[in-house]
Amino acid sequence: MSTPSLLAQRYELQRLLGRGGMAYVYYAHDRLLGRSVAVKILREEYARDARFRERFRQEAAAAARLNHPNIVTVYDFGYTDNRLFIVMEYVPGQTLRQIIDARAPLPPQEALSLMVQACAGLGYMHRLGLVHCDLKPQNLLVTPDGRLKVTDFGIARAWAGIRETAQTSTTVVWGSPRYFSPEQAAGKPPLPASDVYALGVVLYEMLTHRLPFLGDTPEALARLHREAPPVPPRTYVPDLPEALEAVLLKVLSKEPAARYRTADQFGRVLVHLAENLPSAAPPTAAIAAPAGASPQAAPPAASPSRDPLAIDWLTAALALLALAAVGGLIPLWVWVYLAYHGPR
Repeated sequence: MSTPSLLAQRYELQRLLGRGGMAYVYYAHDRLLGRSVAVKILREEYARDARFRERFRQEAAAAARLNHPNIVTVYDFGYTDNRLFIVMEYVPGQTLRQIIDARAPLPPQEALSLMVQACAGLGYMHRLGLVHCDLKPQNLLVTPDGRLKVTDFGIARAWAGIRETAQTSTTVVWGSPRYFSPEQAAGKPPLPASDVYALGVVLYEMLTHRLPFLGDTPEALARLHREAPPVPPRTYVPDLPEALEAVLLKVLSKEPAARYRTADQFGRVLVHLAENLPSAAPPTAAIAAPAGASPQAAPPAASPSRDPLAIDWLTAALALLALAAVGGLIPLWVWVYLAYHGPR
C-alpha cells in the first residue's frame, strides 16, 4: 500500500506501528495541534465502497463522542486521496496480545486488574447503548504504568453493518471468530452480553494461555462457540481460585441471559473477586467515570474475613470493668435502702 508521508495536509506519518486485516496503523505527528497521534488508514478495498464510507463516518462520529479514561479517544476521521482514515490518541505501551504472548498465564491479580479496566470502558459504552462487537487482545492497549484502554470501536461495526444490509439472510458474522459470542457465531447482532462473552474469552486466555475453543476454520470455531462447553480453566491452572473459575464459566454461557448482562455487572463481580485474593489490593480505582457523566456507584468494600471464634480482648476487658463498676455500687444501694426502709 503506497502511503504519503503527509495525510490530509496535517498528519505527518512517521512510522508503521502495525497492520491488520482491515487497516494499517501509523505513529504520526499532528502539525496543527503539535501532538503525537495514532492514524489508522483502512485498506483501499474498504475505502472504495461508498456505503462503507458512510457507515464508517457514522460509527467514527459515535466513537469520537466517547470520553472515558479506559477508551482510546478519537480525534478526527476523514476521506482524502482515496484513503479512509481515523485519528486517535496515541497510547504508548503494548497490546494485550503482546503481553499474553510474552508472559501468560498471568497472575490472577494482574489479569483481574486489567479486566476490571476493560469492563469500566465497555460498561461506559453499554450505558450509552453502544456495543463494541469485536473485542480481542489486539484491541486492548496497555500503557507502561498498567492503564488499559479499549480501541477500535466502530470499524468492525461499520463493516458488519454493510454486510448485513448486503445480504437477505441473517447469516452475518460480527467480530473475530476466536472471541465472538455464540449469538454472533449464529449471525445475530451483538448485545452488551456479547461483549461480556468476548471479555470472558480474553480473561480465559490471560489466565491459562489457551483459548477455550480452537478450530481449523471460522465455521468450526463458530460451531464450537455455539455448542461446545469450554474446558474448565482449572484443568490447565489447578491453583486458580474456584470462585474465579465459576465466574469465568458463567460469562462463557451459551445464552446471553445466563451471563452478566453488561460489562458494568461483570466488572463489579471481578472487583469483589480481586479484593478477596491473597495479598490483593482492590483495583476499584480503575472504574472511573468520565468528566460530566454520572458516576458509577462503586461496589461496597468487602469486609475482612474474621474467625468467629476469635476473642476480642479489648471488648472483654471493657465488659469486665463495667461489671466491676456496677458490682461496686451494690453495697451503696443496700445502705440507702436500709437507711430509708429499715427498722426504726
